[in-house]
Amino acid sequence: MGPMAYNPPWLLRNGLLMTIYTASWASRHWQRTTTVVEPFYQEKIFVGAGGASRSLSASAKAERRAVPIFGLVAIPENAHSTIIATYGITGSLENQWNMQLLGRKAFARGYGVVLFDWRAHGRTAQLSATLTSDGLYEGEDFVRIAAQAKAMGCPAPFWFTSFSLGGQLALWAVKAGQTLATWGPDIGIKESEIGGSAVICPNLDSNRSLSYLVQDPWGKYLEKTIARELKKLAWQIHAAHPESIDPEAIARVNTVWGFDRELVIERLGFGSVEEYYQASSPLYLLPHLQKPTLILYAADDPMFDPTIVPDLQAACAGNRAIELVLTSHGGHVGYISSIPCQRQAQDPDCWWAWNRVLDWCQSKVKFLRPAAVH
Repeated sequence: MGPMAYNPPWLLRNGLLMTIYTASWASRHWQRTTTVVEPFYQEKIFVGAGGASRSLSASAKAERRAVPIFGLVAIPENAHSTIIATYGITGSLENQWNMQLLGRKAFARGYGVVLFDWRAHGRTAQLSATLTSDGLYEGEDFVRIAAQAKAMGCPAPFWFTSFSLGGQLALWAVKAGQTLATWGPDIGIKESEIGGSAVICPNLDSNRSLSYLVQDPWGKYLEKTIARELKKLAWQIHAAHPESIDPEAIARVNTVWGFDRELVIERLGFGSVEEYYQASSPLYLLPHLQKPTLILYAADDPMFDPTIVPDLQAACAGNRAIELVLTSHGGHVGYISSIPCQRQAQDPDCWWAWNRVLDWCQSKVKFLRPAAVH
């Protein structure tokens, strides 16, 4: 069994149990699992991409302004590369333990660390009323954040990472970075300085997975929980920017699909939620990614349609830039490892997925950094 082989504790060999246990236990006890301490973060307001829409309405024109994005930056001495990360569909930097854990582990291993609240989340939502686009513009946000982090002293290569819906955003970031040559001379970063991406349980096909989720007995509960958080998020944006969102539209939101129907698709110029999901789902990007990309994906993930797995394998099979690690177990962004698994991988803790991400990025640095520095 090599370091990329994963085994959970015996009681967590069910994907739903792993998912529920991780979400409920880790949020309260994760700090006990690690000895590395919180780095000193500098707050930074980054300038993201414009919130441009495909429509020409007055609201769309307002969305074209560059979006301010709140982030945290920490740079250790002799940093060898930089991790840029955000979280999944809901939350903020203040309450996302997964981001806090990643920041500690990455900083301790010599990475510059940039964590940010993505569009419509956390303190970014206080700065801008621009809503989410599930990667269509967040991908460019990642790249522009990398350019500004570089100006602050964060070293190349830059690695884009996240999990769940955030993993979708990070995959779009790789796609966006491949077009840097067309952005003009003022971006402040070269394509060679973008290392690639490493993602955990990324959302790959929104149409299929959301349909699957709402038809599953447990999935219905998970979907309702997410929808409540999205509705809360919308009310927070309305409180900060009262003219930006119709409160009657927020009141009608009771599902994830309804959130996008009521609040998102019109601003982005899509005629239906299905069209929007088709355009933003990264499964169809995978054959075209040219940067090194690691995808950790659990076959027993209860959030995603299992029929995606063979399509994921097919999409990655013909692309040498992608390393797909498909595990039988792990749940949705769980990946708590057993003691024997930790010993085999020589891990300092139970967080198998983040350990693999950091190992993998560091293994690529020696091949990519000379070109980035040059």
